[in-house]
Amino acid sequence: MNEVMTRTAVMRGEVEDLLYHEADLLDSWRLDDWLQLLTEDVTYYIPPTDKPDADHRDTLFIIADDAVRLRERVIRLKDPNCHAEFPPSRTRRLISNVRIAEIDGAIISIAANFIVYRNRRSEPARVFVGRYRYRLKRQAGRLKIAERRAILDAEELGLLGSVSFIL
Repeated sequence: MNEVMTRTAVMRGEVEDLLYHEADLLDSWRLDDWLQLLTEDVTYYIPPTDKPDADHRDTLFIIADDAVRLRERVIRLKDPNCHAEFPPSRTRRLISNVRIAEIDGAIISIAANFIVYRNRRSEPARVFVGRYRYRLKRQAGRLKIAERRAILDAEELGLLGSVSFIL
């Protein structure tokens, strides 16, 4: 194997480890630990189901959070008075088809598919299917998440209910 292929394989392994670790933290509701995976200028988006490629500046998104709003979201989700997620939903994430889409200087663009199973009290299980788009940056020798975009395949949220947890 040549050096370029070896470097790509190592990077892909590092990227997969990051995404799998992130999934485990979110499924375990270790939200403060999850925040440590993010850059200080992180953004988190869930675009509308009818406009998955829209820009959050001129389209109403399901979620369009910056670092401050994400930290506030985590505080709310951990609060027992947060009725939308107390007790917390039980989630299980399956991440697949992880691909390095582009490397542009310090930014690594990643694509992956996901299925998130959500179980909540007496509600029927919900299944969220879609694709992730990440922008990663290396900081202090570690990959960190600079942008996280969860694009749902659903035509509408309707029966899926609210996305009160971190998708």
